[in-house]
Amino acid sequence: MKKITASLDELDKVASYMYESIPSNAIIFLRGDLASGKTTLTQAIAKAKGIHSSVTSPTFSLQHCYGEGLYHYDLYRISHDEFMQLGLFEEFEKDGWHIIEWGSNELESFLKSVDYDIYIVDIEVADDRRKYTIKSSNAQTSSQ
Repeated sequence: MKKITASLDELDKVASYMYESIPSNAIIFLRGDLASGKTTLTQAIAKAKGIHSSVTSPTFSLQHCYGEGLYHYDLYRISHDEFMQLGLFEEFEKDGWHIIEWGSNELESFLKSVDYDIYIVDIEVADDRRKYTIKSSNAQTSSQ
């Protein structure tokens, strides 16, 4: 587990640590309150990967793909059952990072049960900075 406190101008530290410590094929749950900076962190991750296209929250489309190997999901509006019925879990077979905002504990448990590498990034607002706690979920159960 790693804890990093960073301002918006320092998000490259967080993205760099993630690239150094998380395998190239992983599912990353971003957890935090509304406006905590989940999409902003995804923007920093894309930038660190050399992706210069616009990165926005896929609130209504559910998924955005950014170049090769970076997938971004926003599951705020759908339940675990709806996610499974839509067949979106099959997307996780694609190589790369799958970044999930608002992923449920049920989805995390399911993905762990089928042996995906799962990482959790908890984001906590601290004035004009954010506290990022980055950990593997494979050895433990986490809460949203």
